[in-house]
Amino acid sequence: MISRLPQWLIKKNRDNNKLHTVKRILREKGLNTVCESARCPNMAECFSKPTATFMILGNVCTRGCGFCSVEKGYPMPPADDEPVKIAEVSAKLNLRHVVITSVNRDDLPDKGAGQFARTIDEVRRLNRGATVEVLTPDFSGSVESIRGVAEKKPEIYNHNVETVPRLYKKVRPQADYNRSLNLFNIVKKSYPDIITKSGIMVGLGEEKDEVIGVMKELRNVGCDVLTIGQYLMSTKKNLPVVEYVKPDVFDYYKSEGEKMGFKTVESGPFVRSSYNARMI
Repeated sequence: MISRLPQWLIKKNRDNNKLHTVKRILREKGLNTVCESARCPNMAECFSKPTATFMILGNVCTRGCGFCSVEKGYPMPPADDEPVKIAEVSAKLNLRHVVITSVNRDDLPDKGAGQFARTIDEVRRLNRGATVEVLTPDFSGSVESIRGVAEKKPEIYNHNVETVPRLYKKVRPQADYNRSLNLFNIVKKSYPDIITKSGIMVGLGEEKDEVIGVMKELRNVGCDVLTIGQYLMSTKKNLPVVEYVKPDVFDYYKSEGEKMGFKTVESGPFVRSSYNARMI
């Protein structure tokens, strides 16, 4: 395990006053963000803009991915008022681009797709003019659930493959790489105008050619936008960092992705799936 951060991975301080303002508003409504639950290194920067990625369906996940610090266990039933609260906060913060993600809810019949759909509806009702991006789980491959979210026509449909197939058993033991790829086929065939997006973490022990292989397969299933960032340990319980990938390697991935035909490739040490999402 590598413990000392290289210079390019040291974040500068941000406006803490704005950060605490956003946190206060979220706490007043009892809402969760993946920024906080996953201990994102960009949280202070994003909250100070302000922007945030709302995490619906609670803050307890039914899966146990090795990279993630979100609590694992038995979640509570979805809150009926969660969609409208998110819409109200997005309007209060005057968010022009609203990103909605969730924990995995394999315990629910629709895997949580209905809550995504209701949240999109409420944001469109209360925050008119805002664009919507969803970052969904794989819904256990349910075509009905995937289409149930896509039919609400979010501007961007995002689903992260996270890593290369060889590392799935270690990194995402309850997920399936091909199932994730098929999600993009389902969305694109039903709603070709929706921008599709995915993200990869590097530094978990993957090889360059494996990353390039994943990029090619994502393009083959119609993925339009790609994010590539450095994996960092959020807690001592998470998988160790195998490598701190140098900035020039991220530049290489970006260049190769653009050659493949991705509409946008964001590749850098601090890039995360929803980081600066409103700029894409």
